Amino acid sequence: MELTAGMVTVRDLAYSHDGCEMRGLFHVPHGASNLPGVLVVHGAHGLGDFIRASSERLAREGYAVLAVDMWGGRKLLTDPALIGPQLGAFVQDRGMWMGRLAAAQAALATQPETDAARIGAIGYCFGGASVLEMLRTGAALAGVVSLHGGLDVVGDDWAGAQPGEALICTGADDPLASPTDLARITAGMGRAALDWQADVYGGTLHGFTEPDAPGRPPFARYNARADRRSWAATVGFLAEVLC
Repeated sequence: MELTAGMVTVRDLAYSHDGCEMRGLFHVPHGASNLPGVLVVHGAHGLGDFIRASSERLAREGYAVLAVDMWGGRKLLTDPALIGPQLGAFVQDRGMWMGRLAAAQAALATQPETDAARIGAIGYCFGGASVLEMLRTGAALAGVVSLHGGLDVVGDDWAGAQPGEALICTGADDPLASPTDLARITAGMGRAALDWQADVYGGTLHGFTEPDAPGRPPFARYNARADRRSWAATVGFLAEVLC
């Protein structure tokens, strides 16, 4: 399937890892070529409307963008009871976790509109932890942005990281991203001589870029100011490291 929405072309992009078929969505400015690539990694709920909108928005900034399908089959998790076990399975099997992301990166790199030498990644919630893990474990990424990422599940050993940069945008009151975890991660990046920066937003909980909805956990809440600030920071960062 290929659709042109305004000046952005959107097409299905299938890829696989270890027998799991994943169905990402590729977004690119219509008629463009040789563009820096960006992976957009979803949070617990999957590749839904929020991630599609974010990916299209980035494509309009001049990037070749792959909205990643982490769960496979473009599955969406709507039952809160399923979220914990799903995330736990990935944290317990980091080979699967990173393998699926590596497959997504390879798929993005092989698109004719993508400059494979210039690829970065952004991620929301679990996706924010995912892109930091990619950088930590040696993925060849120019830079990553973690937006209200679950810093508590990011590992400690950065010795295998390749040169790359990181931007962490996090809420000061996010229980999944404590000051201790932020300090632990930035210390690891420092030991690996990676360039990093962190934006911490006061009075801000987890999930601050995503609209509030029924059933949302009490530790997550939309924050319009943090949303605006983090998007501006993301766009500026990607322009600096990819363009």
